[in-house]
Amino acid sequence: MKILVHVCCAVCAGGVIDQIKDKYNITCYFYNPNIHPQEEYERRLLDVYKHCAKLDISLIHGEYDKNEWLGLVKGLESEPEGGQRCLKCYTMRLEQTAKIAKDRGFDIFASTLTISPHKKAEIINPIGQKLSEKYGVKFLEADFKKHDGFKCACDIAKSENFYRQNYCGCVYSQNT
Repeated sequence: MKILVHVCCAVCAGGVIDQIKDKYNITCYFYNPNIHPQEEYERRLLDVYKHCAKLDISLIHGEYDKNEWLGLVKGLESEPEGGQRCLKCYTMRLEQTAKIAKDRGFDIFASTLTISPHKKAEIINPIGQKLSEKYGVKFLEADFKKHDGFKCACDIAKSENFYRQNYCGCVYSQNT
């Protein structure tokens, strides 16, 4: 079964890939126009690229259009981390993943977002389910942080010497 996995960074990707590698034929999709500044975006992308190459996993690189993202969250700049701005951001990235999955014939799509202890699966999974219905591609509902998933991701990151960022990526979370 072919799965398209939205990837936010190598740390999260490493942990999720480790959990699903025996069940799916994985392609990763790096689509994160929320990440700021561009140097941060490129640093995260480089580690994802290296990890995918090492594991012989295909990687699709989505467009980096920070202006589209900034327009999407306009008026929500003061929202707390995990608030309405984040919901719009999750939806934007998951919707693009669902579109690519449908257009390229994937059986299912997923996201690494739920491996983070700072992201709530009970918020992200319903977004994925709605988009699954809209685009006609199954969504892998998961909370990848469970069963030591995040610990595993951290162990992989350490052994692979991945860059570990200290904020989600957007300009508004940079100093929180």
